[in-house]
Amino acid sequence: MYLENIVFDAVEPRRLGRFWEAALGCERLTDSVDGYETRLTVEGGPVLDLCFQRVPDLSSSEPRLHLDLRGGADQAAETARLLGLGASHLDIGQGDVPWVVLADPEGNPFCVLKDRGAYGDVGPIAALPLDSADPDRDAEFWSWLTGWTPVQGEFRSLSHPSRRGPILELCPEPAPKRTAKNRIHLDIRLESGDRPDAVGAGIAERGGHEIQPGWGELPWRIYADPSGNELCVLPARS
Repeated sequence: MYLENIVFDAVEPRRLGRFWEAALGCERLTDSVDGYETRLTVEGGPVLDLCFQRVPDLSSSEPRLHLDLRGGADQAAETARLLGLGASHLDIGQGDVPWVVLADPEGNPFCVLKDRGAYGDVGPIAALPLDSADPDRDAEFWSWLTGWTPVQGEFRSLSHPSRRGPILELCPEPAPKRTAKNRIHLDIRLESGDRPDAVGAGIAERGGHEIQPGWGELPWRIYADPSGNELCVLPARS
């Protein structure tokens, strides 16, 4: 199993996808009004696809997963570039902090960080902070699911075995997960030899559970991690 996708719900997938493609320097995969995909390849590290799927309305729930971007050598210049692409400043009560909080064209918050040694080889996405009711427990859950391994950080953190690419940070949640679906979630891809039922059993053993949204038969399965954050498990590629 491996982490394959960062998935955004979007009212206008093409508009949002093109913003993030330009922001991160990704390679376009698919382009339609109903779905947009673009690929981030971290040299020597993971390949992550950013997928934008059409929804009629965006969830009003507080974001539990967001992107932290590297500010590079000049945080102010990078912030200006992102504003020029369609981002906007966002006040979430952050106060005086060393990062800049922005919103993408559909209001999803993200941060632009100052350059730090911990993010030296991560690529344009420095971190994927995910709210967690129990970071120790959830770090073990996501490590088993993705194959990513612990690294030192402010929070319980996981990194691709190459030590390149974004860091998955399990952050203490400010409030328990509500019933509304997260706007952004992660997809896991099975590999040849992974058995879907066994993976589902492993998720349940580690505190997650399967979600049955009533959308008919799908080629993937939908789960929640132990803190309630949605994720999808995709079948192995033929």
